[in-house]
Amino acid sequence: MLLSTNIKPDKDVYYLGAKVIEILSEASSNKIDFFDTFHKLNSIEKISMSLYILTLDWLYIIGIVKQSNDKYLEKCF
Repeated sequence: MLLSTNIKPDKDVYYLGAKVIEILSEASSNKIDFFDTFHKLNSIEKISMSLYILTLDWLYIIGIVKQSNDKYLEKCF
């Protein structure tokens, strides 16, 4: 699923993960609002909420983000 030849590269989890990392890198705080990040990513690449969540799941698995107890993402880099 992560590497697919049947979808456009701009809908690939690796590509979208890189875009999320760019958004998180530009943030001044370690905690970033879940929906603000989605809206920023969606302004760059039009994606669904489910694809956004899949991308965050992948970033969580590799240790780039973690979920805090509230509605924020916490970057781990």
